Amino acid sequence: MGTRLVRQSSYDMESMLARNSNLPDVSQPIFIAGLARSGSTILLNALYQTGCFRSLTYRDMPFVLMPGVWKKLSSGSHVSRAAKERAHKDRLLVEYDSPEALEEVFWSTFSGDAYIFEDKLMPYKPSRSVCMRFREYVSHIMASRDNERQNRYLAKNNNNLLRLGAIKFAFPDAKIIVPFREPMQQALSLLRQHQLFTRMHTEDRFSMQYMNWLGHYEFGLGHKSYAYCATANPFNKSSVSYWLQSWQDAYTFALDNAPPDTIFVSYESLCADPVSGFRALFPALDLDADPAVAAKFYSGADRRPVGADEPYLRESCTATYSRLLKLHAAL
Repeated sequence: MGTRLVRQSSYDMESMLARNSNLPDVSQPIFIAGLARSGSTILLNALYQTGCFRSLTYRDMPFVLMPGVWKKLSSGSHVSRAAKERAHKDRLLVEYDSPEALEEVFWSTFSGDAYIFEDKLMPYKPSRSVCMRFREYVSHIMASRDNERQNRYLAKNNNNLLRLGAIKFAFPDAKIIVPFREPMQQALSLLRQHQLFTRMHTEDRFSMQYMNWLGHYEFGLGHKSYAYCATANPFNKSSVSYWLQSWQDAYTFALDNAPPDTIFVSYESLCADPVSGFRALFPALDLDADPAVAAKFYSGADRRPVGADEPYLRESCTATYSRLLKLHAAL
């Protein structure tokens, strides 16, 4: 995974072997794209629980760019493992068949130089050829589904905030969900994760390398800022102000640049009444499934109370948060 040439070659192999196959049409894929710690992973798992989706899972590792070939090669060596808490220490349990944010490997392989820099990630517009290749890639993923009921593609990728227009160009009928959270809670969660992963990366440098391979630069020693605007974040990464500024930049950018039919979802609202939340969300997704199935995943959701105050929140984030809540209420 650390060598771009190997990743490109694995994709070429998948494409070559599927050349004479009838790849499935990809209809109404769902892309979850929010700032980290917005509830994006629990939303991914809740939707995946319905059984209606094919998502990349841990079983697709490490050859995530050739899902069909790797599935055939690895099918005889599948093992099971009891679910355990993921590295974030946030009570979310994962096992080999859990969906994961692995799609970014495609973009870093074929467009990495356009948006990944030494100290930051930047919004960008992938070329038409890369967008069409991404469409083909998703078709390969769908061709490797386990059963016919998995008739739609589902992905969570926080970095898709950098390229929402490209997602819509590749899939005009895509459903894009941008989850958000009360800004101070999300900022504090980001800060806690940054501290946790900084300690983890200090003790185990491979864990940082692994995250870099997957395009996860959200926190830790490998953190890169998201340059959504021309003004750099002026705060220190060890302060909550830095993460509040990150929140403000990310969601202002999303509000100003997301396609008109983007769905904004409040984490707190889903936690408060998940059945009603999914009952409102599913029609917007054209999803025929039982909302109660998805709602069960929120039984242990993290709803820690706000533990700090920050004048910057009142000055710069309140209006943005109000705009987001109005869009959520429109569901």
